[in-house]
Amino acid sequence: SMTKRLRKDVPVAFDYKDVKTLLRFIDPYGQIEPIGKTGLTAKQQRQLAREIKRARHLALMPFVSQGQ
Repeated sequence: SMTKRLRKDVPVAFDYKDVKTLLRFIDPYGQIEPIGKTGLTAKQQRQLAREIKRARHLALMPFVSQGQ
């Protein structure tokens, strides 16, 4: 069964300028982690996705990972 990794250190609101926090919700391939993995509410997940996309458009974050 999928167990949610509940995050106790999640900010009240996500912000595109807070790249360090946003990067925690991205997998090694640069994709946004699914809701089952992030343990966020649907509302938080939508906000997270919106802020990540915003950060990418402003070139604060990559669209794809830089491959290790």
